[in-house]
Formats: sequence, structure tokens, C-alpha cells
Amino acid sequence: MQRLYRKRIVLGVGGGIAAYKSADLVRRLIDQGAEVRVVMTRGGAEFITPLTMQALSGHPVHLDLLDPAAEAAMGHIELAKWADLVLIAPATADLIARLAHGIADDLLTTLVLATDAVVAVAPAMNQAMWRDPATQANLQTLESRDIKVFGPASGSQACGDVGLGRMLEALELAQCAADCFQRQALTGKHVLITAGPTQENIDPVRYITNHSSGKMGFALAEAAVEAGARVTLITGPVHLPTPDRVTRIDVVSARDMLAACEAAIPCDLFIASAAVADYRPEVVAPQKLKKDPTNGDGLLLQMVRNPDILATIATRPDRPFSVGFAAETEHLLDYAARKLKDKNLDLIVANDVANPSIGFNSEENACSVIDRELHATLFAQTSKSKIARQLITFIAERLNQV
Repeated sequence: MQRLYRKRIVLGVGGGIAAYKSADLVRRLIDQGAEVRVVMTRGGAEFITPLTMQALSGHPVHLDLLDPAAEAAMGHIELAKWADLVLIAPATADLIARLAHGIADDLLTTLVLATDAVVAVAPAMNQAMWRDPATQANLQTLESRDIKVFGPASGSQACGDVGLGRMLEALELAQCAADCFQRQALTGKHVLITAGPTQENIDPVRYITNHSSGKMGFALAEAAVEAGARVTLITGPVHLPTPDRVTRIDVVSARDMLAACEAAIPCDLFIASAAVADYRPEVVAPQKLKKDPTNGDGLLLQMVRNPDILATIATRPDRPFSVGFAAETEHLLDYAARKLKDKNLDLIVANDVANPSIGFNSEENACSVIDRELHATLFAQTSKSKIARQLITFIAERLNQV
């Protein structure tokens, strides 16, 4: 059920005795990495307390359509947009009927009309109600609108009857929820990405850095999430919003970045797109350096090598599949191929930063990816977001061949 990782699920709880299973369902979904928000009908809140569902989900339970406090936090429209899946369990005969007829008279039915997410119902009712032609017609209507129907199961019921109508067990429903999402190229993989520049201090007010904007690394993080990965993004100082569902770690220097990368391992895939400073001042002045009026020759700084983050990670005994970036101004493919071999990489992305249309701070990119056999695959110039998706697809194919 790795497909549930970081998926956003709204669990709707209708007014039936099977609502007691909804508590277990919340836990099952969360155990698989999903984030769950609970919406309860008035009937549902009679069978199991909102406090129980809040404690299990870790979020306030949504009850009323016109609740000013709820609307101020996450209103029904925001909740509808937030969801990847709306799962109604239990779905009573009454609730199914209202959904089939487009009635929006409470928060849950309104949310279903407002969402573009996948919607699924888990019927739970007396066996006679399940067999009734009206219920069956309503279910056919829902299925014709691509609303999924999970179950029901057959067995003894709370009223003493035996037959179809029991809500599926929590583990079965969690598997049904996972099946709503296709397995993607990086499903279940932990992807570690570095982005942006590093800064190496000279004194408390000055530092050495480069022109990297971080845009390519952030686009790669977003594309990796879309491919189903759990993404850790370690970034130098940039002014970019964190991509949705990405764990972001901000660092400053190259040594900070290396420490953060090592702390984030183990991972399955390491993509080092950051522009890391090769050198740093040997000594950082404790106070601001003053201009010496007696010395007209300038300032001399003694520089020392920074640790090589990419080579350090790529040569570990537990090394992940390692992808580097080579930002060059000349001899692009030759320099990139040398870097690939010297650093023990699986792939390297070669980028000509001398071209202003695809260099630092640009909105577009073009690159070549070189593999261990020194075969180069060209990716034509387009937006960085599109290049990122193409690169993630290419890298995932190679990773899954290992």
C-alpha cells in the first residue's frame, strides 16, 4: 500500500453502526503514510465521537457546513481542493441516495459536489435496504459518474439479519483506497535532492556564493513527488516556495549541506543539482574586515577545498543511485563525462550555463544526460518544470533497472 504515501484523504463518516470501523480505518490509512481529514455527518457523530476521530487523525473533525471557525481554517471548498480521495465509510442508504440526486444539504454532500478528487463509498446497511431497487438504482447512478463502490461484504449484521450490507473491514478499505492510485515510477522511493547555491562566509557580513537560483532543483523535487516519491529537498539560500508535499531542509554552507545529506540517508535516489562552492575561506574573520588605507594592493584570502558532497555520497557502502549535475561554460560533454567517472556516478546531467537562455536564473533549460557507458541523451530546451519531469522519468527508468 505504498501508493498511499502522502496522499490526502478526506474520510466521510455517515450515520451507521459501522462507524466504529472508521476509527480503525483512519489508523490504517495513516500507517501507510496518508494524511487524513475527517468529515462527519450529524448521524455519524451519534455513533462515534468527533473527539475520537480527532485524536486518531491528528486534525480537527469537520462537522458543520456553516461553521465560521472551520471556514476560517479549512473551509469546505479548500477541503474539496485539498483531497486526493474522498472516501465515505460508512455510506448509509440515505447518504447514497442524497449523493445520487446531487443533494448538498450538509458538509459532506457539499464537499463531494465541489471536489475534483476521486470519490468512493463503502456501503453499510441492512441487507433488505441493500437489496431494495431504489438503493441499487442509486448505486448505479453513482457508478455511472465514476464514483467507486467498495463492497459491501456479506455476514451477520447488527440487527440480527444475515446477508449483503456489512461494511468492508478497515484493512480491506485501506487496500481499496490504495488501488485508487496508480503505481508511479517512483512510488515507495525516498529521493534526496540538493538545490541552490551555498554561501561561504568571509566575515559576519560578507560571503562567497554563485548565481544558482535553485529553480531546477525545486522543479525536480516537484516532479519526483508527482512520480510518487517521498522527497527530501536540501537547499542553500534561495527565495522559492517549498513544493507541495516536500520535506525541505535549509542550509547555508557546503559543510552544512553535506551534514544534512548524510543525516537524510538512507535514500534510494540522490540527485545533486545544487551549485556547491568548491572552496571556502580558510579563516572566517570574527569581525567585519576593514579596508586597510595603507595597503593599496587589495585583500588576499587563503582558500581551502570544501568537501565533495556528491563524491562522498556516491562512494558510500550504502550508496544510493547517484545523479550529478555539471554546469559548464566550455567542453560540456567532456568535462561532464570526466566528472561522472571521477565521482562514481550513475548518471550526470550536463548543462551549458554559458548560454544565457538556459543558464543560472533562467526559466528554461536544455541538457544532456550521460550514463556510465558514456551514451548521451539530449533534452531539448523547454521550461525547467517540463525538463524536470522528463529527467525524473528518465532517471526513474534507469533506477528501476538496477
